Amino acid sequence: MGYYIIRRILATIPVVAFVMLFVFSLLYVTPGDPAAILAGDQATQEEIEAIRTDLGLDRSFPVRFVEWSTGVFRGDLGTSIFTRLPVSQMILQRVEPTVSLMIVTMLMAILVAVPLGVIAAWKHGSLLDRAIMLFAVLGFSVPVFVIGYVLAWVLALKLGWLPVQGYTPLSEGLWPWLRNLLLPSATLATFYIAIIARITRATMLEIMQLDYIRTARAKGVAERTVLFVHALRNASVPIVTVVGIGIALVISGAVVIESVFALPGLGRLTVDSILRRDYPVIQAVILVFSFAYVIINLLIDLSYTLFDPRIRY
Repeated sequence: MGYYIIRRILATIPVVAFVMLFVFSLLYVTPGDPAAILAGDQATQEEIEAIRTDLGLDRSFPVRFVEWSTGVFRGDLGTSIFTRLPVSQMILQRVEPTVSLMIVTMLMAILVAVPLGVIAAWKHGSLLDRAIMLFAVLGFSVPVFVIGYVLAWVLALKLGWLPVQGYTPLSEGLWPWLRNLLLPSATLATFYIAIIARITRATMLEIMQLDYIRTARAKGVAERTVLFVHALRNASVPIVTVVGIGIALVISGAVVIESVFALPGLGRLTVDSILRRDYPVIQAVILVFSFAYVIINLLIDLSYTLFDPRIRY
């Protein structure tokens, strides 16, 4: 077990190195001269050269990459061109809304989708099964921003149950914090509920045809125990895989949802930085998202051994 964990951790090192190289290269593969773009149409050549020096574009690529990588490992992600603030400080100010959105979204998706998938498999071919699958098809067919506008119009504008935008820090109370997150989380969770429910149903249908399930039923084991203990545990690996992918995709979905509901998170920071062409911030946010993606996939791989001890890579 320990050897397997060490192997999986070591396997992420080249992935992290490649991610850092790719993120740093974004500044160089961007069409046009970044310094000229930042300086504007009316800038003189001296002003453009000054910006190039400030960005370090006058030095060679390997030198800049080594300097930048060293700074990243020290926690120095550079300085924003627009605000002149440390990028790490800007990210720390915005990380709570994004992490909160991800946690509430995935909890909502898992708590709703897994029971729906189990029930759909249990009632295979029934009207309830078809209704759940219809919801699943609609859930991943309709664009997220459309679902967001519909929920905001119904729950916020018409019924007045939830605020339509804004964010309240957790330090100001659990309910105010959760109240601001319910609407954007429900919007984002709809897509993942659809995917997880379908995978759960398909996996459960396959597992429930196996001999040990028929044996458990023949011995008089309660149907709830058969479904949620015997069948669901053996169907957990594909479900956990989809949940892990969903957590990673929530990161990209946060960009859209934070813009729709005006959440001051990393997704909104990404959009603002792109509009301002604030390259150090863009690089840092993409790097943070990429690291999060790598760590999540590592944790998902390690979790397989908990659900199925036979798995060893």
